[in-house]
Amino acid sequence: MSPIISFWSHALAAAMFASLLIWRLSAGARQPGHRLLLGAFALTACWAWLEAIDPNGILARFAESARNLVWVGVLYTLYASSSEGRQRGVKLVYAAVSAVLGLQFITTSLLLAGTEAAAVLQTGVILRITAAAGSLVLVHNLYGQAAPSSRSNIRYAMLALALCWAYDLNYYTIAYINDAAAAALGDWRGAALALTAPLFALAARREEDWRIRLSRAATFQSLSLLAICAYFAVMAILATALQGAGVGWLRAVSIALLAVMVVAAMVLVPSPRARSWAKVKIAKHFFEHRYDYRAEWLRFTETLGASGAEAKPLGERVIKAFADILDSPGGLLLERDATGTAVVGAVLNRDSPGAPQAAESFWAGLAASGRILEFDGIRNGWSRDEQDGRIPSWILDDTDAWIAVPLVHKDKAAGLVILGAPDYRRPLDWEDFDLLRTAGRQAASSLAEAQGQRALSNAQRFEEFNRRFAFILHDIKNLVSQLSLLARNAERHAENAEFRADMIATLKSSIGKMNDLLARLSPDAATRSQKVQPQPLRDILAGAVAARRGQHKVRLLGDTGEWAAVDAPALEQAISHLLQNAIEASPGDKAVTVRVDRSGGEIAIAICDQGEGMNADFVRNRLFQPFASTKETGFGIGAFEAQTLVTAMGGRISVESRPGKGSQFTIHLAAADEPAEQQRKIA
Repeated sequence: MSPIISFWSHALAAAMFASLLIWRLSAGARQPGHRLLLGAFALTACWAWLEAIDPNGILARFAESARNLVWVGVLYTLYASSSEGRQRGVKLVYAAVSAVLGLQFITTSLLLAGTEAAAVLQTGVILRITAAAGSLVLVHNLYGQAAPSSRSNIRYAMLALALCWAYDLNYYTIAYINDAAAAALGDWRGAALALTAPLFALAARREEDWRIRLSRAATFQSLSLLAICAYFAVMAILATALQGAGVGWLRAVSIALLAVMVVAAMVLVPSPRARSWAKVKIAKHFFEHRYDYRAEWLRFTETLGASGAEAKPLGERVIKAFADILDSPGGLLLERDATGTAVVGAVLNRDSPGAPQAAESFWAGLAASGRILEFDGIRNGWSRDEQDGRIPSWILDDTDAWIAVPLVHKDKAAGLVILGAPDYRRPLDWEDFDLLRTAGRQAASSLAEAQGQRALSNAQRFEEFNRRFAFILHDIKNLVSQLSLLARNAERHAENAEFRADMIATLKSSIGKMNDLLARLSPDAATRSQKVQPQPLRDILAGAVAARRGQHKVRLLGDTGEWAAVDAPALEQAISHLLQNAIEASPGDKAVTVRVDRSGGEIAIAICDQGEGMNADFVRNRLFQPFASTKETGFGIGAFEAQTLVTAMGGRISVESRPGKGSQFTIHLAAADEPAEQQRKIA
């Protein structure tokens, strides 16, 4: 039964691929790699027919190796036709897989010559396992790194090749372990291959649209996977040779090679210096450029722009962004403050210097040249630049200091990043300098923006303090006016007992207000928020009017028993400001009136004077601006602060004024109902 299955499954595959060959010949396409594709179809059909008539025969083995070699050639043609086809590292992977396929021809030739040694047979199987694994790596990276617009066009071809080589990988792996167990898989190889023919047909219809682009990440992945496959393949071959060889030279050479590979693995895997050295050599010899600039820039900007609770401070992020470029463990950020003094902005994985010093000439030289400093060259006398003599000695004395990147923003040196030496110290080249210099300007912009934000925040805090101080100064002016009036009256009424009692009460009230003013100057005062809640207006208005009756005649009119949604201290302060302005604007014989009215859901508190009034332009454009006043000795703060306080509690202030007719300021507030608990207390 098994020979019949093997024959018909492989015959079916041969017929399918022969049909593909005829179809593509009739299509007459002339795309890159078209001839190789036709050759791959032809050799696949040839191999399948040879397997059908002579399973595992010598000719079938030759045909299988040739088939795989041509398919690898098709993949390489697609790679070479892309814009990224100059990466030497990827070429090495194709060369290595092709070399393994070439070794298959040698082992098959040994069998053709009559060498039936078990070592040759097992080596041939190992080579086929390695070739299948390497080919799968090529398929994976070719599809994974293809341009998004073309990935759909090559999807079916890559899937077909992956199925073919994945089946071969499993088949030969099982054959290496137990040849008898792999017999059934060998019978159905033709059927599995026949299933890939429709996928090749779907892909071949859009052969002209195949476009491939590979990245450095794909190259490193290919090299890594290929190295792993090669390591295990060589180890398996050596183990097979040791098992079947005598005590002669073959055994000695095999043992020596095995020992070298084990020692190399033990050195490379745990040693950071060895890994760094290997990375540098691979980048130098296998790539046209040292860096994948797109990946580096995305990583750099992501590190600088990190945010959230887990993000490190900006200074540490700047150091890390540069350290990642050069595989440095950490470093130091020096910032230049407004006075030109060097300060430690951040430290990452190293000790902080006690008191760093940097002369003005050093910063000026950095800004003028933008030069990347290599301290190893300066210490050893390789560098011959006038800037070297300006470098602070404490930097050169630090043997761990390796590279310094100036952060230049708007032709000024905003800082300096000093990086520690990596495990493998190498001299920098023009690519390093260009990338670090450009990254330095980007980091300098971020650092300057952060410094600007800090300066703006400090200025805002000072502005808030100055605003509060201006309000307080205005209140102090009112208190001084009140105390001055009290002092003048004391000269005339000091013997009056009622006056003395009233004077003592006024002094106590003034002291309390002064203490409140001092409390408002504290940093915590800015965080106080108004508590808007239903409040009776009687006590608020009575307190504000009573404090001014000694200065001027003030009449309180209307229903003062109304309730409004207000913050009581803020409303009393706002009324006091407007009432003081009205008193100062009124003639001595003209009373100031405070009237309370209610209209629907709104309470109106009108403060009226009979002074000189204001013109429309002043009311519209200057009245509620700070430091604008019609009085020669006025600060222009009262109306501004009153509006600020009333607006914060959800109210508004309207003004009616005409020159020679006086002014009326009306505070509009939301009316509130008297709470039921308060009504029960009164009852």
